[in-house]
Amino acid sequence: MARWGITLPLLGVPVLEHRALVSELAGLGYTDVWSAETTGTDAFTPLALAAQWSSELRFGPAIVPVYTRGPATLAMSAATMAEVTGGRFVLGIGSSSPAIVQRWNAIPFEEPFKRTRDTLRFLKAALAGEKVTAEYDTFKVSGFKLERPPAEKVPIMLAALRPNMLRLAAREADGAITNWLAAEDVAQVRSELGDAELAARIFVCPTEDADAARALGRMLISTYLTVPAYAAFHDWLGRGEALRPMHEAWAAGDRKAASKSIPDEVVDALVVHGSLDQCRARVAEYQTAGVDTPIIALLPTGGDQVEQVRALAPKA
Repeated sequence: MARWGITLPLLGVPVLEHRALVSELAGLGYTDVWSAETTGTDAFTPLALAAQWSSELRFGPAIVPVYTRGPATLAMSAATMAEVTGGRFVLGIGSSSPAIVQRWNAIPFEEPFKRTRDTLRFLKAALAGEKVTAEYDTFKVSGFKLERPPAEKVPIMLAALRPNMLRLAAREADGAITNWLAAEDVAQVRSELGDAELAARIFVCPTEDADAARALGRMLISTYLTVPAYAAFHDWLGRGEALRPMHEAWAAGDRKAASKSIPDEVVDALVVHGSLDQCRARVAEYQTAGVDTPIIALLPTGGDQVEQVRALAPKA
């Protein structure tokens, strides 16, 4: 099945005002609604609402940090989402970043690979209805059992950027979720993941004002790709030298210079922009390259976002 996802809620649009849009997404050709969790809405509430407005879509958070909820709480949230979506739920989890975990939630960001692996293993057992008593490398659980286990298996996908996490996703999860990659990067990611489902959040800025799109892209890239995990990801992908001036300026505290130093070709590779038709075609290139589930993340252009979502649908 060819999948085509959208990130909701849209920036600046109240959560409850998405009902009409969600109800028409499946008819437009969308198959998935994915949420995000940074400083806006939480990961679960918009999806729980959206699931009441459509009986056809699949819903998933991309992603829920494994640190900011206890393992048992995360299992209960996932089980509840599986129930309210009628089994059309996939759980996306990942380590997130030091800013979200440590700076904003006052939780030590320690051993992210192990914490993600341990949470995955716990969730697989808990969501299968097992009573879990286990001592993992990064936490211990004693005697937890879901009162309302899901009727069907809840797929779990891992946020994964580099080989170790991609291989873990291939071995023990149901797929991987990635972002900030170009279509030409997909083959390298796929080589580590194998045949498991690969979802990718793709940042789409539908405007033919290339300067405006690149300015927004530079701001986002300098914010995200200076995070250590993303810096290492793009080193692995081969962009280390192209992004070196950005990292040096950022380390020196010069945010404007960091943003300005990002080459046009890097911005154009990582942020889809152009006319609506061009953007839809660029997203389709990710599918051709090996992404099973492209997830459009609409960037603001001043245009009508709802109309842009409609126009970016595969059936448009």
